[in-house]
Amino acid sequence: MTLLDPKDWRSLHGGPAEAVEPATGEGLATLTLAAPADVATAAAEAAAAQRDWARRPYPERAAVLRRAGDLVHQHAAEIGEWLVREAGSIRGKAEFEIRTAAEECYEAAALAHRPLGQVLPSGAPRLSYTTRVPAGVVGVIAPFNVPLVLAVRSVAPALALGNAVVLKPDPRTAVCGGHVLAAVFAEAGLPAGLLHVLPGGADAGRALVEDPRVRVVSFTGSTAAGRSVGALAAQHLKRAHLELGGNSAFLVLEDADLDAAMSTAAWASFFHQGQVCMTAGRHLVHASLYEEYVARLAAKADALAVGDPFREQVHLGPVIDRGQLGKIDALVRESAAAGVRIAAGGTHRELFYRPTVLADADPDATGPGSVGACPAYGREVFGPVAPVRAFRTADEAVALANESSYGLALGIVTRDAARALELAERIPTGLLHVNDQTVNDEPVAAFGGLADSGTGSRFGGEANLDAFTETRWTTVRATPAAYPF
Repeated sequence: MTLLDPKDWRSLHGGPAEAVEPATGEGLATLTLAAPADVATAAAEAAAAQRDWARRPYPERAAVLRRAGDLVHQHAAEIGEWLVREAGSIRGKAEFEIRTAAEECYEAAALAHRPLGQVLPSGAPRLSYTTRVPAGVVGVIAPFNVPLVLAVRSVAPALALGNAVVLKPDPRTAVCGGHVLAAVFAEAGLPAGLLHVLPGGADAGRALVEDPRVRVVSFTGSTAAGRSVGALAAQHLKRAHLELGGNSAFLVLEDADLDAAMSTAAWASFFHQGQVCMTAGRHLVHASLYEEYVARLAAKADALAVGDPFREQVHLGPVIDRGQLGKIDALVRESAAAGVRIAAGGTHRELFYRPTVLADADPDATGPGSVGACPAYGREVFGPVAPVRAFRTADEAVALANESSYGLALGIVTRDAARALELAERIPTGLLHVNDQTVNDEPVAAFGGLADSGTGSRFGGEANLDAFTETRWTTVRATPAAYPF
């Protein structure tokens, strides 16, 4: 029995589109995109359905989430094929998404059982307490790169806590990032009207943020788009949780074991073709290890197989589309023109970009501390590119790590974990991994970044309680209070 049936996909009014396999250009399915009018209809239906859902006993909501997690596992082969073909994922990455998506559902089911508030002291003769209440309708805007996980990590907890959801997946991954979830939750017994999947463009996203029935917006995507979403949400006095881009630093201290570190280093920049917000965009390596590190990372990159992940056993698949390919290649070409050495990669065939190592990413001609000479070092590439730069002292490493406007993840490799923690106190980021790389996520962990990487909002574990509920203060007296007039 298959999970997905295109006949079940909602009829929308934004025009036809194709789900395309990046590796071949082959059309996989015919879709329709959402228009702003579809958002209004979905938000109205969601608001009507949410009131009853919020009144359902918490074990009932939790049971739906647990069944959804089980169904993700049961339909793993079908879901995995869509993740490989539509998103360009290698099979291991697809398996990670399926496993994590199921865990997100199980963790969300546990949220329904969490305490709802606190009893507060009061200076008056009354009972005083807070309760968490559902926000109402939650708008979720999810990206193409890890489409299933980055949608379900908001959809599942929002539903578990009594909300309805309108989900706008990226049109490039509308099936594995949207229609899969609609089918899973329908089969799990979620009542009709509580989850709406509306793949669409910027006009649909704007309508979702503006709709007065949508009270909370969960956005994952680029910093530029996140600024627009945040500004628009502020105009309409609604909360926007923004999980944005990154240019994370990966610090390799002078005592690091390079034999142990190279797998970590390569994964940090090349996993899923570098199309991950947590990707290590800056390898900062102690000068005593620098030349050996560059040579080893370049050899590792050259040994990785790049190709069609559905038909071949490969380490990297295609980037998502030609627009993304052009951005990656332009940043590498501009960096090379500025004097940066391409130690590995820098070439592509169709959408298959070779894992690339850029050495000497700090030409002296630009002056100390400059990130302008190597655009691939100073910006978020969102491709399989690893710029490497040397440092000589701990203070210089801290300064280099801090020169980016992003603040998502930090990885530090050293034999002295206490020293790593001490250094990390001087480098503000939302995520820290000692003796591990920057691309890490678990459903129980609060996930999010600082500065240009986000608003400090968090997804995961108990952080979801703050993300998808409102706090109500309640007082109760035995008799009406008396006042001076």
